[in-house]
Amino acid sequence: MNKYVSIVFIAFLISNNSNAQGLMGKSETVFTHQDTLRGSITKERAWWDVKYYHLDIKVNPADSTISGSNTIRYKVLNSYNRMQIDLQKPLEIFKVTQDGKELKYQRDGNVFYIDLVAPQNVNEIKELTIFYGGRPKIAVNPPWDGGITWKKDANGKPFIASTCQGLGASVWWPNKDHMYDEVDDMLISVNVPKNLTDVSNGRLQSVTDLKDGTRTFNWYVSNPINNYGVNINIGDYVSFSEVFPGEKGDLDCDYYVLKDNLEKAKIQFEDAPRMLKAFEHWFGPYPFYEDSYKLVEAPYLGMEHQSSITYGNGFKNGYKGTDWSGTGWGLKFDYIIIHESGHEWFANNITYKDIADMWIHESFTCYSESLFVEFYYGKEAGSEYARGLRKNIQNVNTIISHYNVNNESSGTDMYFKGANMLHTLRQIVNDDEKWRTILRGLNSTFYHQTVTTKQIEDYLRKNIGLDLAPFFDQYLRDKRIPTFEYKFKDNILSYRWTNCVTGFNIPVKVTLNGKEQWLKPQVEWTILPQTAKDLKVEVDNNFYVNVVKSEE
Repeated sequence: MNKYVSIVFIAFLISNNSNAQGLMGKSETVFTHQDTLRGSITKERAWWDVKYYHLDIKVNPADSTISGSNTIRYKVLNSYNRMQIDLQKPLEIFKVTQDGKELKYQRDGNVFYIDLVAPQNVNEIKELTIFYGGRPKIAVNPPWDGGITWKKDANGKPFIASTCQGLGASVWWPNKDHMYDEVDDMLISVNVPKNLTDVSNGRLQSVTDLKDGTRTFNWYVSNPINNYGVNINIGDYVSFSEVFPGEKGDLDCDYYVLKDNLEKAKIQFEDAPRMLKAFEHWFGPYPFYEDSYKLVEAPYLGMEHQSSITYGNGFKNGYKGTDWSGTGWGLKFDYIIIHESGHEWFANNITYKDIADMWIHESFTCYSESLFVEFYYGKEAGSEYARGLRKNIQNVNTIISHYNVNNESSGTDMYFKGANMLHTLRQIVNDDEKWRTILRGLNSTFYHQTVTTKQIEDYLRKNIGLDLAPFFDQYLRDKRIPTFEYKFKDNILSYRWTNCVTGFNIPVKVTLNGKEQWLKPQVEWTILPQTAKDLKVEVDNNFYVNVVKSEE
């Protein structure tokens, strides 16, 4: 995802999590029945595999309502006759039909249980249609607070958008709202007043003008897509396009902005092909050539909606004109274009199965910013950017959160600390081309898949060739920063890891009196005889560790 928090919001998070504990003793968090229904793979979800959605809706700016239907095509995995569909209050389901028959259903908070009458035979492909509507939750502070944003542009025309990561796509349309099961393809039909344009995911198939003064935009997504990646963007848009010569051929790039911002966008959006060139180098081909790449101006900061990246960074470099790293390198690019587009590889191509593993999205994408800097300005510039991000690390909570209750880790460590975990891992690999191959391999091995942390850890362990279990336990499941402790006495250098998990044993690059070498500390003291009477020990600052000289 996608989205960093403001300084004020960071302070809010710190104050609200001041009593949280790391892996050694997680905070007491109370989860509700609704959290479990939202976050777990229930029996009513597990028996069917979603194959196709046709979301067909009317968006009415005059009264802030959405109404329409979602036709769901699914494959029966196990015979069962009760289906869970998610739709959040205050929206209502009006009717559900299958095979021409109206079905009964019951509501439990934000969950609807549909009683199916027709036999649900294993391997059979079935369809049902859900009719719904109402005034969806208003997004008060998007994208952090999800829902629908109803705004006006400078000319007084409606400017509308959806945001829903974490909260869930069911805040504005009915679906199987769990990340483990992505729909294979999707048609999105959005009816709006005739003076407005809707931009959604995938490619525009057609626009139909209706006699009632509205028109319907039909967008088709041909690749698997996660629910929160589905979006609507409605406004008085103009567009321009270009073709990027990519690794898989020509990639169509389409840019939609409010008409007053067209000239600014033509300059600022030059970062889009720069991004594509850098990230195809590091991560492999853009994952959605069939659906194109789009940047769409939105009435909020931005979000990684698949093939429909939303943008609201004010046509400035940096993050709203500032540099998260404090190094100056972050002002060399438009943060929202680079970061949100990086999610096309890590969030949209490789997607977490459970939001507790959100680091898979945010750590890799935050790290991708430093790789972008490296691609254009050199390796040391990229490393300086990564190191600069450390000033934002809180170490208040663990990066991995609670499973099966739709709970993401609070705070920003999944971004900044996660990025520095990966930067540290690169130092351990100590082979730039191998590291690039590993990153590209991630995107080919898990192409268009939902994954777990274990799958990512196993892949990295196998391809790096080291037992990295303690490494990941330290950085993902513990809030402490490991400390390299050393002492020098009687020509003997002694060193070890402290403030760490059991078995933490990563190698570390050091300089001893100006001579670079690798050490392999353990949690117990290791000794290394020296000929020098005085010894200056420097740990490579690309490792995210603390260093302490013991005076014992």
